[in-house]
Amino acid sequence: MITSLRLINFKAFENQLLQFKPLTLLSGLNSTGKSSVLQSLILLRQSYKLKLIDNQFLTLNGPLIDIGTAQDAFCEMAKSNQIGFELELENNLTGRWYFLYDISNKETSNLRGTGLEIDNSLVYHESPLFNIGFQYLEAERIGPRRFNDMLNYQVDLPGQIGTKGEYTAHFLYLHGREPIRFKKLSHPAAKSIDLIDQVEAWMREISPGIRIEIKASPEVGIVNIQYFYGESNRYRSTNVGFGVTYTLPIIVSILSANPNSLILIENPEAHLHPQGQAMIGELLATAASCGIQVVIETHSDHILNGIRLAVHGGKIKPEDVQLHYFQRPEKQEQTSTEVISPRIYRDGTIDRWPDGFFDEWERSLDGLLEPIEGD
Repeated sequence: MITSLRLINFKAFENQLLQFKPLTLLSGLNSTGKSSVLQSLILLRQSYKLKLIDNQFLTLNGPLIDIGTAQDAFCEMAKSNQIGFELELENNLTGRWYFLYDISNKETSNLRGTGLEIDNSLVYHESPLFNIGFQYLEAERIGPRRFNDMLNYQVDLPGQIGTKGEYTAHFLYLHGREPIRFKKLSHPAAKSIDLIDQVEAWMREISPGIRIEIKASPEVGIVNIQYFYGESNRYRSTNVGFGVTYTLPIIVSILSANPNSLILIENPEAHLHPQGQAMIGELLATAASCGIQVVIETHSDHILNGIRLAVHGGKIKPEDVQLHYFQRPEKQEQTSTEVISPRIYRDGTIDRWPDGFFDEWERSLDGLLEPIEGD
């Protein structure tokens, strides 16, 4: 599990240390650096998988993520020409990567290492960031389609459904009758502990009564997912709504995850009604209590409220939740991001929050949280 990440001269951060827990939530105003935190992790994985990082290169553009040029990645307020990432894991394992920003070659999409002899082999071996057990769902997930592609080598691996969730239907087609790994994630109304039945039960929290039917045509490499309600006709995903399609990959990735997995999710609230957002927050918090590390970037107070309800209900310990709020300083001449890290208590309350946010989010829980006996 990742316990901390330090960003040096990367995008909005001159030198920023961020603590990570089993569940880490990144929130804040637009263009303050939330996505940059996730991007730093994805860049490391991307360069490792492309076998570049061992040769002292970080590629900014690839199959997982496109940052652009070196100038796009470099912090405007930097006082040196070094871009760095420092990763702390459990068991006191540390990974360090440092790269040079060459102002004479600022349009390059590859950063060259500083030449320092740093052995990160144990980190590569131990962290799911570099291995099976990693899943990243980006904000721009695939929308409803009449058909989806099949890709066997991708979905043969646990929880691998594509960064846009584009292989979710194929994954369910292959693994739907496998049992989920964590009883704690089992929905009480599900017909069985099989993945497909659990996914249907959780999806009914989003769209009551929904059922899922998947048909594949391996000979042409396509898979079709349809939805129905009770004895109703089957509906194409294009006739059901974006919220169902956008949420399905999140639920599948969580329920199919192995222990010691790492799941990064951008905007899990997209196209969801408030009650559904709160449910997703609770489900993600419960997953984090099972040994799955979850990192969320969100703008939704309802996602946070769902997490607070999970803490209040004892589904996750407060010390296993890390909140980070990103904001720009008021002084216009400063462009670096300030990070506020509130503490969440056992009753679901938060010790501090930026002016104008905490009060609103506290009120939005009014009537939902009851005092815990003895508090």
